[in-house]
Amino acid sequence: QVQLVESGGGLVQAGASLRLSCAASGRAFSSYAMGWFRQAPGKEREFVAGINWTGGSVNYADSVKGRFTISRDNAKNTVYLQMNNLKLEDTAAYYCAARPYNGVALTTERYRYWGQGTQVSVSS
Repeated sequence: QVQLVESGGGLVQAGASLRLSCAASGRAFSSYAMGWFRQAPGKEREFVAGINWTGGSVNYADSVKGRFTISRDNAKNTVYLQMNNLKLEDTAAYYCAARPYNGVALTTERYRYWGQGTQVSVSS
């Protein structure tokens, strides 16, 4: 079993930055590919960013390319999502997810473990 806990969300103005963190339990964190998803009210949960086992490969949704950066620190069992130039449409609950494979997946079904989410609200 893997426990994931997100933090770092908040209410910010458009153009601001936030860094989300996802702390994972266990010492096998490096054996999991990690992803960030988000879900706005009334919308489907969508893929935002993913990072593979080693951190050598990343994937981003087109809507966040150039603005968001995913990274991981396996020594700290933590994955991050640096969000710059936040836009109104970024408002959502952000979820951290893990899958026991090296490669990133783009759909929710392929992730086994999920955090409870952290809210990001962008105003203008």
